[in-house]
Amino acid sequence: MSDKIIETDRLILRKIEESDIDDLYELLSEEETNTFLPFFIIKNVEESKKFYEKRIAGRKYYFAICPKESKKLVGYIKVDMNDSYEFGYVLKKKYWHRGIMTEAAKALVEILRSDDIPYITATHDRNNPRSGGVMRNVFSVTAQKQAYKIKSAFQLKNIRNKKIRQMQNQMTGENR
Repeated sequence: MSDKIIETDRLILRKIEESDIDDLYELLSEEETNTFLPFFIIKNVEESKKFYEKRIAGRKYYFAICPKESKKLVGYIKVDMNDSYEFGYVLKKKYWHRGIMTEAAKALVEILRSDDIPYITATHDRNNPRSGGVMRNVFSVTAQKQAYKIKSAFQLKNIRNKKIRQMQNQMTGENR
């Protein structure tokens, strides 16, 4: 897992730790925040702990997004280290529309480039254009764009047949 601490003008990106379980619960239990995520709302702290253990613990590129003034987890940003290099993020509603996610994403992308990650992919629901805006702000102009309908979901969560936009950003080589 990454022990890197990434600092931007307003943020600290750091490893998500077990001590963040309560903050993770606050984040993943927000109904509106969870609307476009591929998993169900977390209902209690115990579910938050299981989520952490199953999806976050020990992963290299999973970072807590923390405002410098509080150092408290208000979101997270991640890249899965499999063939898709899936890029994802979530932020508490209170922090939306401030450029925080774009700032965090740009910082992480620079780390990924320096670590020679070949590309990243990301998807967003077309009904969530702000998430698409983050991708447009972070991904290069040459990012491949493709819209398709998803036939099944990670979980049965009212996202069948939603229109999803997928982008891929080349991280290495001439098309950086």
